[in-house]
Amino acid sequence: MKTNDHRSVYFLDIDEDNSGQRIDNWLKRELKGVPTSLIYRILRKGEVRVNKKRVKPEYKLKSGDLLRIPPIRVDEKKEADFVAGDRLKKVIEDSVLFEDEVMIVINKPSGIAVHGGSGLNFGVIETLRQIRPNVHQLELVHRLDKDTSGCLMIAKKRSALRNLHEQLRTKVVDKRYWALVSGEWPAKLRRVELPLFKNETAANGRNVKVDQQRGKASQTRFKVLRRFNQATLVEAFPVTGRTHQIRVHATESGHPIALDDRYGDSEFDKKMKKAGVNRLFLHAASLTFVHPRREEKITMEAPLEPALQQSLERLASEVKGKR
Repeated sequence: MKTNDHRSVYFLDIDEDNSGQRIDNWLKRELKGVPTSLIYRILRKGEVRVNKKRVKPEYKLKSGDLLRIPPIRVDEKKEADFVAGDRLKKVIEDSVLFEDEVMIVINKPSGIAVHGGSGLNFGVIETLRQIRPNVHQLELVHRLDKDTSGCLMIAKKRSALRNLHEQLRTKVVDKRYWALVSGEWPAKLRRVELPLFKNETAANGRNVKVDQQRGKASQTRFKVLRRFNQATLVEAFPVTGRTHQIRVHATESGHPIALDDRYGDSEFDKKMKKAGVNRLFLHAASLTFVHPRREEKITMEAPLEPALQQSLERLASEVKGKR
């Protein structure tokens, strides 16, 4: 593992793009490889200073601040050793739906994580940083599960990241998903409100469950898009943004999503595999937001991958054949 030694004190001027964020979070991102405990220790001891003064971890950086960083040994993370292959770079490059000076929207392929971790040393963001080496601040605006495909926003500027995070917090951003679910989804079932609790130590892998006492309030709105034999294509609009929310709400409603290896139904999955479905059928189909700089509303649509579209056509042909 490569290391980088800062053997003397150095100073940084905080610009507008880095302002507004907590100093502890900024240090965690910039000092890659430094243990979190060490970051809080140097803050507590006053070794990190802003404008020659001690600051607490919750201090929010301001444009024009002069930041003092003490000598520190930095162990660079595996990302520095990862080199994306040409095939992966092409897949990500071809997935770009929109790009300008402040942000990127891609149609994330299923099977690729948004970032490294949990045994993976790379993901979409690490690959993008290699494809765009001259862009110094590429950050995920939000996340998608590894097996979920579709619209994913990446910020190129800290100011854009803050703006889009605020839009997510105030529910300005509108995210619509397509899911192929088991059975005949009732047309009248337009809203599912079930509190969700995340259990990190769940032995069966179903680490999110409905829990009336410990769960957080969660709401998903559903709309039927197309009916098939023993399956329904629905649009899901997550009003809240809990982990695995759409997947759990669908299962708890009696209509699990096709090929959901955590919350799905094996018998339904067998039928869908015969129709050519070979992955979780959950797709972030569209994304509406206000551009962080131009203040115009933008809607991005991510087409289904050909294999999923062909599966729907096979299911539709089955329906016609039975008439």
